[in-house]
Amino acid sequence: MVVIAVPYFIGREMPGLETPAPARLLGPALPDAGPQQRMAVLYRLLADMVAEESGPVVFAGDCLAAIGVLAGLQQAGVDPALLWFDAHGDFHTWETTRSGFLGGMPLAMIVGRGEQTIVTGAGLRPLDEGRVVLVGARDLDPGEGEAIAASRLRTCGVEDLADLDLLNGPLHVHVDLDVVDPAEMPAHNYPAPGGPSLTAVVRALELLAASGDVAAVSFSTWNPALPGADRAAAAARRLAAPFLRGSTARA
Repeated sequence: MVVIAVPYFIGREMPGLETPAPARLLGPALPDAGPQQRMAVLYRLLADMVAEESGPVVFAGDCLAAIGVLAGLQQAGVDPALLWFDAHGDFHTWETTRSGFLGGMPLAMIVGRGEQTIVTGAGLRPLDEGRVVLVGARDLDPGEGEAIAASRLRTCGVEDLADLDLLNGPLHVHVDLDVVDPAEMPAHNYPAPGGPSLTAVVRALELLAASGDVAAVSFSTWNPALPGADRAAAAARRLAAPFLRGSTARA
């Protein structure tokens, strides 16, 4: 089991990110270019690193890193289904977004919708929508919710995972830590009130870890510059523990 640290947010370095130790740090020199071009390079390198490892656990500053993780699994000959834990849908395209924020688009990108610069650059073959489950989403924007409803994505609550047919074969589990109630998981740029407790999400991840089907895990982390970052880091260690098999953490 290896931890990979990717301390970047939308293609820019994000200092202060704590990860379980030891960890392989991905910190390349990136081109002086737009965010899509920078992330295309960054996540191609992440894909190469993931492809070398068995059962990697990735800590990154944004959900777009999941593109690199999936591309790396494919590169290694693994064809995973995707469980996407997130308070938000991350299913915007240029046609639905009001803000133009790339961090609201990764799940759409992964299934071949909308902006594809990062997907192509990382070497990802888009996933079939029927092999994606969106877990715990509760804050969907206009246009985004309609797109999800009209798609073949499956949706469920964290508490429903025990009853979910998890699709035969390997899984990539991606967890945006904002899926947890912000009362227990602070320091997020876009907190969504309510949501499952930290304990409920830990139990769901323990269930998945025990299945033996998880090929990779990725965590989109908190903002180290915001109040409550220490509490968020401690909560993240609890969430990662089922997959780390005794790794220690630095605080």
